[in-house]
Amino acid sequence: MAKYGEGDKRWIVEDRADGANVHNWHWAETDCLPWSKTFFTKSLSDLTILDGDGNLHIKTNKVEKVDGEAYVNVRKGKIIPGYEISLTLSWEGEAKDAEGKSLLKVEGNVEIPYIADENADEDPEVKVTVKDEGPIGKTLKEAMVAKGKPLVLEKVRDYVKAMAKGGPAKDELETKKLAPKTSSSNSINSNAAGVSKENVGVVKEAKKEVKKEGKKGFKTITMSEKFNCRAIHMYEILMDENRWKGFTQSSARISKEVGGQFSIFDGSVTGNNLELQEGKLIVQRWRFGSWPDGVDSTVRLVFEEPEPGVTIVKLTHTDIPEEDRYGNATVVENTERGWRDLIFNKIRAVFGFGI
Repeated sequence: MAKYGEGDKRWIVEDRADGANVHNWHWAETDCLPWSKTFFTKSLSDLTILDGDGNLHIKTNKVEKVDGEAYVNVRKGKIIPGYEISLTLSWEGEAKDAEGKSLLKVEGNVEIPYIADENADEDPEVKVTVKDEGPIGKTLKEAMVAKGKPLVLEKVRDYVKAMAKGGPAKDELETKKLAPKTSSSNSINSNAAGVSKENVGVVKEAKKEVKKEGKKGFKTITMSEKFNCRAIHMYEILMDENRWKGFTQSSARISKEVGGQFSIFDGSVTGNNLELQEGKLIVQRWRFGSWPDGVDSTVRLVFEEPEPGVTIVKLTHTDIPEEDRYGNATVVENTERGWRDLIFNKIRAVFGFGI
């Protein structure tokens, strides 16, 4: 994830004299870390977890720290959140006997080491600790895990949804949408009325070109990668579940038959084989678990060997949704990065096929 303020300057909007970023054509970047700290402080502080159930009393105290990075990029009205943060929350508990007499009071922490946009569809790891590890302390800790952890995760999911909607930039975006059109827009409309027939033809032709990019709301990724190996070797690596497990360090099940199913990256990606030509072609239907229901994409891998020992893999990945089921608009970016960093570059590193 790029750090806040370190994006490509060609896409970051510099301050204009009028403060405008017309139609958000370029990236408009908002630092969301202060907002994130406020969000978690309000939602996680002073929460009652147990109030006498089993003679146990547990509550959260306060958010001790929120570290990392969080930002929202907006371009042409499209919201692209980015965040990698860690969180520490303090809690306290007390166990009483049947008569209401205090047996033990304890303190502890709840730590979430990694909340990130790349894992927006998964609950993060939550660690619960207690300072007193005696029998009663352990009982209070187990109760905090059983009752407190689900509540904490619920608040994290609320944060993920809020960031997907723009975080602190949401109100500004909604204000822009509701803002009345100015006289300049009327001027633009009146000028458009006088467009010549030739220009109308150009506009229509441009629309046709846009349609070629794919269905509305979906994108296509194309990549061409060179490897120092035979084409058949690349084909076998991508169709062999044991080699997948080796270079991805994750579980995989892959059928080598047309119509057969596969599951890779610990089940995060599933699909089936549409067309297979050994050493030449792989066509598969791919689906990520975080995508909206009923959405599938198509992967086409063409293997070319212009000379012995040199293979070019041409990837075309079509019908990738612009947003996942949670509203995160980083699907295409994450998918492209996954092909490059988690598949192609890993194969080069593990099997020594780099050029």
